[in-house]
Amino acid sequence: MSAADHPALERLWLMFRHDMAEFQGGLPSPDATYHSGRLRSAIEDDDWAAYLFTSGDRPLGFALVRALSGPARVLNSFFVVRGARRSGIGTTVVREVISRHPGPWEIAFQDANAAAAAFWRRVATHAAGDAWTEERRPVPTRPDAPPDVWISFTTAR
Repeated sequence: MSAADHPALERLWLMFRHDMAEFQGGLPSPDATYHSGRLRSAIEDDDWAAYLFTSGDRPLGFALVRALSGPARVLNSFFVVRGARRSGIGTTVVREVISRHPGPWEIAFQDANAAAAAFWRRVATHAAGDAWTEERRPVPTRPDAPPDVWISFTTAR
């Protein structure tokens, strides 16, 4: 991803955070933005990778991966614009992202987000057959929030 892609990624981030507020709560900042520390890390930190996916010149979504040098890669954030959902683009892109970083993976989602839950379980099954696990973990710094669901699997190197 190039620096020229950053403005589109930042705007998609606002859409993503707005969508996630349905499941995680939270209001935008007074300037109508959302906390974007993870986005900044994905753009600036060598241990992260940011992917912007498009159709022609139209941005369709993004994937942010962290812990590239860690024991497991973490799909930190993943977003597809509403107009492209259920088109297969999310499945295609996430498979490409995972294949670029073989090895152990962890992906979190919220139980209340039924579409995401079904999507991530399909992704794990495609990537690892039945050799994947699922566990609930508390959300750091959010004791009031329901636990996140974490899926773990390993892809071939």
